[in-house]
Amino acid sequence: MSSEEAGAAGCERGNRVRDPGASGRIGSWLALLLLALLLVLGGLGSAAWYAWSDLNTPIAQPTAGVIVSVPTGASFRSIADQLCRAGLLRHPRILSAWARYYGLDRRVHSGDYRIETAVSPLQILDILQSPSRALHRVTIPEGLNARQVAVLLERAGFGGRDLFRCAMRDAGLLRELGLPATGVEGYLFPDTYALTWATEPDAILKMMVARFREHSQALAERRVAAGLTEQEMVILASVIEKETGRVDERALISGVFHNRLRLGMPLQSDPTVIYGLDRFRGRLSHRDLINPSRYNTYLHAGLPLGPIANPGLAALEAAITPAPTGALYFVSRNDGSHEFSETLSDHNRAVRRYQRPHTASEAETDVAR
Repeated sequence: MSSEEAGAAGCERGNRVRDPGASGRIGSWLALLLLALLLVLGGLGSAAWYAWSDLNTPIAQPTAGVIVSVPTGASFRSIADQLCRAGLLRHPRILSAWARYYGLDRRVHSGDYRIETAVSPLQILDILQSPSRALHRVTIPEGLNARQVAVLLERAGFGGRDLFRCAMRDAGLLRELGLPATGVEGYLFPDTYALTWATEPDAILKMMVARFREHSQALAERRVAAGLTEQEMVILASVIEKETGRVDERALISGVFHNRLRLGMPLQSDPTVIYGLDRFRGRLSHRDLINPSRYNTYLHAGLPLGPIANPGLAALEAAITPAPTGALYFVSRNDGSHEFSETLSDHNRAVRRYQRPHTASEAETDVAR
């Protein structure tokens, strides 16, 4: 190799080894890339933390709560927007993205959901995936009359009492349900019902009457054997329901009423008189007992015009299965139980024992007090 060639090779090697400018530029770009990566990761971390915090932070609800209606086939984005308008979400897009990522947007069920407590967006998402949460239970106790049922349903959040009372008087609905002229009274079967918040009053009434029909059909053979029509069974059961809350006394009271009906004696039941009054002041007066109402069983023999309450299954069964008894009278012992008597003289003694002193004429009317 010539000296010139050797010198050129040496210069080339020297150039490859010594290029401080290129090395500096690479280091700067790496530093900038690392800084950008850290900024991106930091931003993503902050965004993730914000999103997680938003999804898990409850939002206080109004005292009356919020009702969310989820239509069939609605997109989750529209549901999230509705939740936001209702004040249940701050950022609907965050919940939508979360639900879509985990496939939870396809598990939401249609229905009406009542949100009454402070809940987080993730808790709301959990609620919307539970079909049973879209059904709200309301219990109708035995012995309420139709007006009281309307009040109870209003307080449970299913609509104003006036809407229910209008539906109860709807002649078309009564015909559709095959109910007597006295109306729905007695046929609103006491039970626990699972309803959506959007269920209309007439639909609720239909459901309750349908529940009554189920039980009435099961009792039909025994009712016919007792010589009662369905209406008579319901009327008698409603009076029994109002006379006592004791299971062991229902059949006995039924036996007394069956005996009186057979002998043509008036039932003389205070609850029937009370039902027929425009206003009850807490104690029956002589004026109340001579009120000409068709529900006054002191003045009118036989069953009252119609049911006075909505009886439960036990009272219906008692009405068609009276206990074998010779009793014609009963009086309250003031402890929830009653004293039963076969003769008027025995009854008068029981009245003097358990009630305030009465004259003989007063005691004769004190049958079911």
